[in-house]
Formats: sequence, C-alpha cells, structure tokens
Amino acid sequence: QVQVVESGGGLVQPGGSLRLSCTTSGLDLNYYAVGWFRQAPGKEREAISCIGNTNGNLYYTDSVKGRFTISFDKAKNTVYLEMNSLKPEDTAVYFCAADKTFWGARWYLGTVEIWGQGTLVTVSS
Repeated sequence: QVQVVESGGGLVQPGGSLRLSCTTSGLDLNYYAVGWFRQAPGKEREAISCIGNTNGNLYYTDSVKGRFTISFDKAKNTVYLEMNSLKPEDTAVYFCAADKTFWGARWYLGTVEIWGQGTLVTVSS
C-alpha cells in the first residue's frame, strides 16, 4: 500500500524548533518527489517545501526560506522538515505529499498524487 505518514507535530513556543517526519511506504522514491504543505486556520492549503530525492533539488516558499530545512534519509525512506525560529503564523496543519513531478503546477495547485493525514503544529506562548 502506497502511503506517507507524518509525525512530530505539537505545541512549541515562538522562536522554538520542531522537526516533522514523513515516513513513506510502497513508494519508489526514484520516481517521486516528496514535500510539505500546510493549512493555517481560515486559509488555503499552500505548498512550502519539496525535495527531489534523485537529484537533490530543493524548493522553499519565501515565507519559510532560511528557517525551514527539508532533508531525506534514504535508508529510512523518510523525509524530514526541520523548522526553526517558529512564529505564531506558522501554526497550521502540516501535510506530507508525494508526486512524480518536482515542484510545479501540481504542487502550486495542490493536485499532487499522494497525501498524508496531516499533523498539527501550534506556535504559541
């Protein structure tokens, strides 16, 4: 069964850090890019980061650039999102996703092939 499963969400204070994990199964990562979306309360879901696991290409949206780092552990088939200098506006449900395309229309429009169930990140004092 092809699936991606997120973990690592929780409550963190402003300025703090959190690491999200996305464990993939049944997915040939030679053919799929993996990335992260988030959806804040009352807002549309947005793609924030993506990694091409064969070529190492990375993408970050401007709002997280310099604060978030995406990485891939091939041995564990797991993609991580290291989030630093967190702000209250980072509060959202974070979704892992996978698609045969690396960043482009399908990520921008949110029509990627595979979705996780989401994990909640709350940044609050």
